[in-house]
Amino acid sequence: MNQFSRRGFLKFGAAGGLLAASSLRYPLSLEAAELKQSAELALNPGWLLRWENERPLLQQGMYVLVRNGRIEAIQSRPLPASIPRLEMRNCLLVPGFISGHTHVCAGTPTRGLIETGRSDLRPLELVETLLDDDELDALTEYNLAELLLSGCTTQLEMSCTLRQAEAYVRVASKMGARGYPGAMLPNLMRLGPIIAAQGDQALKDAEPGTLVEIEQNLAFGRKYAGAADGRIRPMMSPMGSDFQTPATMRAISAAARELGTGIHTHLAWHPQENPTMLRRWGRTSVQWCEDFGFFDGPFFGAHMGYPDWAIDAPILRKHGAIYSHCPGMSGLGGSSQPYPEALGHGIRTNVGIDTHSNNYLEVLKLAVIGGRARYRMLKKSSELAIAEPTMEEAVRGATLYPADALGRKDLGRIEDGAMADLVAVDVSGFHVGAGALPPEPLNNLLYASGPSVRHVMTQGTVQVRDGVLQVVNATAVMERGGKAMRKIWTALKSEGWLTS
Repeated sequence: MNQFSRRGFLKFGAAGGLLAASSLRYPLSLEAAELKQSAELALNPGWLLRWENERPLLQQGMYVLVRNGRIEAIQSRPLPASIPRLEMRNCLLVPGFISGHTHVCAGTPTRGLIETGRSDLRPLELVETLLDDDELDALTEYNLAELLLSGCTTQLEMSCTLRQAEAYVRVASKMGARGYPGAMLPNLMRLGPIIAAQGDQALKDAEPGTLVEIEQNLAFGRKYAGAADGRIRPMMSPMGSDFQTPATMRAISAAARELGTGIHTHLAWHPQENPTMLRRWGRTSVQWCEDFGFFDGPFFGAHMGYPDWAIDAPILRKHGAIYSHCPGMSGLGGSSQPYPEALGHGIRTNVGIDTHSNNYLEVLKLAVIGGRARYRMLKKSSELAIAEPTMEEAVRGATLYPADALGRKDLGRIEDGAMADLVAVDVSGFHVGAGALPPEPLNNLLYASGPSVRHVMTQGTVQVRDGVLQVVNATAVMERGGKAMRKIWTALKSEGWLTS
């Protein structure tokens, strides 16, 4: 696969912690003993974001009681002073952000290398072939730490390989994250021949291996279903419809029905996908997914740069499918994507990480800024229905929409009985605010980024406090992650891959 560039692919396809840092591998049996879930915690944010009929309800002077991992009460009267509390009077408290598309281990290996259009495939190959399991954990830990620091508490994780999915489970379990992991099908190392082929023989030749991978991923799903106190719920994550045959589509659909967590895939993400699908099967990717029951459960489709809007949009709307819009795709500064078109066609849209940038609050902001630019450029000439993105819509798409699509009424909202997956963002300080609590705090998120996040918790476990990681030692995480990356850079340099 060395010969394939990212562009070629897109042409085919458009201060201290609480835990000791001496050990990297994370046995699941240690997780419950080492994570520190607060039995009780009192929160009194400057602003509180709730949802009322999917509209934002911003409240001040409210107190939130967290007990045993859930929100027990939201009230206007103060909670007893004896209950431990987090200081957040200058903050907007929002539900934990849900990324509908990540490749966690693959985040940093391409950062700083692909922004000028160079391939990301060779560095990603080296992640799999050069690194041992401890080093995979080191990369995963570094990237997940970044996600938590930026307020992303839940990841729909399409790992590039099953080894990387196993690493994600180990690390996410240890760090208290919530995840829906699965390995790419077929995995990254088997994509090359299918991409390079002129006809369909390579796809047919790959079918037996992909069927084996589907069984392996189903076994992975059975093994980890409900792991880490229910936070880990594996799902099936096919690479894309144009990498499948009828036999593999049937197998994926059957596995997804058994696991009950749905399907997470790339969808209509490169310009030749639908033409190829129409030639092979006489169906767009979305139609084919519907034919095989992919929409019978939760469905998340990433990127979606090249759908047939007339055919695909009504199907996606009918099934409540989620479009995972990833403005960080191909590195920051990548191409514009159809967020306004998706909104205009009534498709519920989530903001996903993809890879490269793990700064969720920054990516959320980029989705709105880039989406507005696209809308204003196209609004007079586009024949498609389009709508202008807002920060309100982006936050709804980062919380409520994906939670509901997953069938999780206990996520994506701040309500009695919901999981205590919460993020406090400072909207009053330098660069984001004006030195006082602002009157319309959602708009201030347009000026915020990861460093604006003060506190993060998932299921009542405080992972970030006052902007500092609590579940791992940040210095050790950087050292281990950097050591693994230097190994990859050394190999790239020896191959002449890096520029001088």
